[in-house]
This record gives sequence, structure tokens and C-alpha cells, in this order.
Amino acid sequence: MYYISAASSITHQPTFQNVGFSAVIEPLRESSVLLNPDYKGFIDAGLLRRMSKILRMSVACAKDCISQAEIEQPGAIIVGTGLGCLLDTEKFLNNVLTIEGLLPPTAFIQSTHNTMAGQISLSIGNHGYNMTHTQNTLSFENALLDAMLLLDEHGDNILVGAADEAIEFLNEISGKLHFQLTHPITSGASFFILSNVKNVNPLACVKDSRAIGLVQHVGSEVHAFLKENELNAEDLDLVLFSGVGGHISGGVEDVFENLGIAENKSHNYLTYSGIYPTTSAFALHLAIDKMKTDKSLRNVLICNTFIQSNLGLTLLQSIEA
Repeated sequence: MYYISAASSITHQPTFQNVGFSAVIEPLRESSVLLNPDYKGFIDAGLLRRMSKILRMSVACAKDCISQAEIEQPGAIIVGTGLGCLLDTEKFLNNVLTIEGLLPPTAFIQSTHNTMAGQISLSIGNHGYNMTHTQNTLSFENALLDAMLLLDEHGDNILVGAADEAIEFLNEISGKLHFQLTHPITSGASFFILSNVKNVNPLACVKDSRAIGLVQHVGSEVHAFLKENELNAEDLDLVLFSGVGGHISGGVEDVFENLGIAENKSHNYLTYSGIYPTTSAFALHLAIDKMKTDKSLRNVLICNTFIQSNLGLTLLQSIEA
């Protein structure tokens, strides 16, 4: 069992330092914008000017988590990201096209996917295990699995999270490729403190997590996952899934109904997060917040089926379960 002692998200919803946000959030609109906190409370003004959106989000969420958990340093920093630092990547590529001679190195240095984990480490003076996972829509699940494996080796507080950012070019690509996106492309960062030691006020437990590629039958995988964790579908109090157009992607719209899960127990979290590769991290924070305010939620399944061939499964349990 792995305990979550802190959670922090910056998204297009009022999630940052707002316990109970799950009761007030509404479906996103096309005009929804990223709700940025006052970053000056978390990042030095000199550094802040040189940080892109994704770095600001990641560092602020990380520091907020550390403060919530009341720890000095996490034992490790593990981050998942699907597309990485797009703003800096775009800036670097524009410099290649427009500048003759030597290029300024900052945009290139900050364009790499592991910049977020590195920047968090530098900001808090952490010298522990530092890792970035980038496996498309399963990036967060792989980061979470890495944290769980690390905790099996030694009990310590681990900072694990995910972040992705949107740039206008993504909207242009989706239009030219005729993608039928029913949710806006958004940005978001969600971070957590995970431990295998129960502290004073844990928020929830991660009982198990799985990242599965080349999936043929989502229903069969979900059934097997629940069986391994000694649960039946009717034991689930809530299912959060990533659906496209109001359905689960990959032509398996009836998967939960076939498993015997009531329709009122399953919710499409993309409605509230918008679209970015690591939205399952937002779903984890959403589930934790719902469990904190509704004590009847004992078993919650997060089902990441955003890409047809990828399946991410995370099982949460309440502390009282």
C-alpha cells in the first residue's frame, strides 16, 4: 500500500491550494484559460522571468506538495511528460530558422523533457534520484510505477508528478489532420508526495497501478486488474475515465456497462481537464479530492484509455477501506 500525503495541481480549473475543488468545477469551455497562481511565492523573481509555463507550473506544484507534507526533502523526484517543454522547443526551432551564426543555448537547454525534474531539483537543492518518463499518454503511470518500485526498496517520501503544456501549433496540427477533438487542448501539472509509511494525515492510498501497451480488449484487462487486487466491478464506488466525445476511446464505449458498473459511477475526466497527454495525473488529484469530501468513496478506479492502444489503470482506496 502506498500513501499519498500531498497533492497539488495547476490546471484550467481552480485546483491549486483549493481543497474541495471537485465540488465546484464545471466542464471546460473553449475559452477556458490556465489558472496561474502567484508564482512569486514559490519561485525567485530572477528565475521566474526565464522559466516557461511548464517549468513554473511544475516547480510551484512541487514546492506546494513539499510544504503540505511538511518534509524538508523528498527522497526522489520522478516526473512524467508526454510532449515536454513545447514553448522552449518552439522557441529554439524558431531561433534555428531566424538567427545566423551561434544560437543562444537557453531555449535548447530548457527544451529537453527532463528539464522539469532537473529544475525542481535545483530549486529545492535535492541531490536524490531524479528521473523523467515520457511514454506518450502513459507517461504518468510509468512515473507512478517507478515511484512505487523505489518505495519497495526503501521507505521514503517521493515526489511524483506530471506536466504538459499547450501551444497554438497543437491546435493548427489538429485542424490540418482533421482530428475531431471534443475537448479543448489544455495545459496542466499535478504532483504528489508518495510514501509507503502512513503519516499523520494521509489523503488516500494507491493500491496498484498498471501501464499496458498494445491493448486488444480493455474490458478484459480491467477485469484482470480488479481480480488481481481481489475486487469485483461492483466494489468500485467511482470510475474516472478518459473518454473522447463522451465515450471511451477505441470503440469500447460499453466496457463499464458490460463489467456491471453503473453509469452514474463513471465520469469522463477529460470534460474537466481538457486534452493533454498526462491528464491521468489530474484525474488522480480529482479522485483524491472527491474521496476527501465524500467518505462513501472507498474504491476508485482511474482508467486512462485516451489512446486506443494504451491503457493506464490506477486503483485508489480510502484510508478507512
